[in-house]
Amino acid sequence: MSGATPAVPAPTSRPAIVFLGTSLTAGYGLDPDSAFPALVQQKLDSAGMNFEVVNAGVSGQTSAGSLRQLDWILKSPPAYLIIETGANDMLRGQDTDSLRANLQVMIDRVQQRAPATQVLLCAMEAMPNLGQRYVRDFRAVYADLAKANALPLLPFLLDRVAGIDSLNQGDGIHPNEAGSRLVADNIWRALAPILRARPAS
Repeated sequence: MSGATPAVPAPTSRPAIVFLGTSLTAGYGLDPDSAFPALVQQKLDSAGMNFEVVNAGVSGQTSAGSLRQLDWILKSPPAYLIIETGANDMLRGQDTDSLRANLQVMIDRVQQRAPATQVLLCAMEAMPNLGQRYVRDFRAVYADLAKANALPLLPFLLDRVAGIDSLNQGDGIHPNEAGSRLVADNIWRALAPILRARPAS
């Protein structure tokens, strides 16, 4: 999951929703307007929700890289932080305990440095060829952390997209435009209720 590096987000007067993730978030192989964070911005605008989406996806990023990137993001704490990481850890066969530890440190850091920032955790799934135990342990990382930290969880970012040729690019990993629209729908189903419950400022 490699590709371009992210643009530096421009300052905004609207509450920010930052998407921290991998090439899936960055929109590898897609026009920037077709990456799912941009599609979520369209949904926000259509719903009259006054938020500014920031795409902080980095192609090839592991959970360790996302942890390092978090310090930069928290210099201007967003209202919401959507964490999508782990796919590259999985593709490299890294231990699930490392993924779990990195995600927990990220959650702790947000709670310590930006307690007003709400986190939405997006779960990934491991490929079956890595073995049943790895698949089970990988899935448990996200469910366990969401429960332990009382975080909202999107159970699988690529639900209805993963493994479907017509919804993915030629590499079989990255969604095409049609797949990206479904990923945005997945995000929206998890995110919209959180935003609607936000206290009026």
